[in-house]
Amino acid sequence: MHVLGVRDEGADDDALESVVDRIVDRLAERGRVGVVRYDATIADGTHARESMTLGGDVTYDLGVDGDWTASGTGLSVGDALDSLATDCEYAVVVNVPTLQYPSVIVGATADESESETCLGAVDGPRGLDLDALVTALESAEPHETLESLVARVKRSPRAERAGAIATFTGRVRAKDSEDDAPTQYLEFEKYEGVADERMAALETDLESRDGVLDVELYHRTGVVEDGEDIVFVVVLAGHRTEAFRTVEDGINRLKDEVPLFKKEVTVEDEFWVHDRS
Repeated sequence: MHVLGVRDEGADDDALESVVDRIVDRLAERGRVGVVRYDATIADGTHARESMTLGGDVTYDLGVDGDWTASGTGLSVGDALDSLATDCEYAVVVNVPTLQYPSVIVGATADESESETCLGAVDGPRGLDLDALVTALESAEPHETLESLVARVKRSPRAERAGAIATFTGRVRAKDSEDDAPTQYLEFEKYEGVADERMAALETDLESRDGVLDVELYHRTGVVEDGEDIVFVVVLAGHRTEAFRTVEDGINRLKDEVPLFKKEVTVEDEFWVHDRS
């Protein structure tokens, strides 16, 4: 699922709403769209209006109570995205300033729009280049979960022949032993272009095995904190034997063949792991 943030920097409400509406309408032509909407007045008791649907197929109204908790649901922004990822091709997140995904800023100055995640700044809907926006969004890393990958292989045209789904999840561990300095987070970078090509080639090779029907590989980049998931391998197969064997081979080959670089940050130090190997 591709995630796009839309937030305002001094724009009026009508301009923001119009921009969101146009973006959601365009994305809906390409797939199912979920909307996650942030409103700081929800959790403090002053939010009186009904939940506003901006378009799309699913909408969450989220409010602030210290940890981005959704009013009445207990969902965080991340939880909402995880929930949408199994059924939606796109999510539009409205007015979450700390979102680490591609974003459009409404009403920003040129200086305010200069960031790695900003896809552009507009005054209103007429300033949108929707073709360029969609291209840039779909070239960015998607938001995936184990559940979204499992849901995808279940929709495979070959799923009627499947008797097994096997998965592997790699996560950030705090320490290897009691005496280790706790790891705060890992940061991953990929060899642009090459990593994606190698990942796709590995999926194709694994899917060519007898009895293997579909394979999904996914590895996060950027900062991944202690306890969070890093990498998923999902295999749809006719029987459990080939499913388990392919999952193990998949994660081993991904680590060996896909050029990803890992920096570890502990409470005492930080270092690129390949420099110490």
